[in-house]
Amino acid sequence: MATFDLNEGNFPKPTDITDRTEWVPLSLTLVEYPKGDFIGKILALISLAPFGIGAGFVALILFRRDLHTITFFLGTLCSEALNYFLKHTICEERPMRRTDLYGEYGMPSSHAQFVWFFATYVIYFVFIRLHHMNNNTIIENMSKILIISSSLVMALLVCVSRIYLQYHTVSQVLCGAFVGVLFATFWFALTYLVFTPLFPQIVTWKISEILLLRDTTLIPNVLWFEYTNTRQEVRARSRKLVSMKSQ
Repeated sequence: MATFDLNEGNFPKPTDITDRTEWVPLSLTLVEYPKGDFIGKILALISLAPFGIGAGFVALILFRRDLHTITFFLGTLCSEALNYFLKHTICEERPMRRTDLYGEYGMPSSHAQFVWFFATYVIYFVFIRLHHMNNNTIIENMSKILIISSSLVMALLVCVSRIYLQYHTVSQVLCGAFVGVLFATFWFALTYLVFTPLFPQIVTWKISEILLLRDTTLIPNVLWFEYTNTRQEVRARSRKLVSMKSQ
């Protein structure tokens, strides 16, 4: 019976791999915080909010196929591209050098720009586009307040986390927030005035039918609309099924 000797060169030694390969962390999602600092740990988790928002965008696009959601997501991508351009034009270093983790610049803060783009766009959407969410005015107003306040609190906490964890200076965060607000204003205006009127035409394209893209701009409360239509369809199919069984 043949045997294998691990010391005879059948497998490379761990030291050989280490000597040849340089291992680096994925700095995109890696956030450092002071050891033993509970507040720092919480803020490090909060600073990952943009990745949660990005995952939410992908889920909404895959399962809802709404043109406005897709346009909103494209706006976030354009904002990130703008941030990359600004960083590599200004070339300002971060307050703490993390050579092994971050080789990029810090002005303006991409996290601050992302969350303030998102929060500002949401605020415009609530005040300009989101009407008649519910027949109850009190519930509608409470829903709007909750959406706006949660977006603002999230944006503020992310900015605080980037300063507290020394990934950015105050000026870098403020600049990122300012650019995010300005670009969100521009993108919402572009979407509302230019893209939205084109949505009815876009959904008639053959590619839109294949991808099941839809335009819900004229529906004030999509959630309630889908709920009532689904309930009516279920009842109609249930009556039809009972009728077929009775024959």
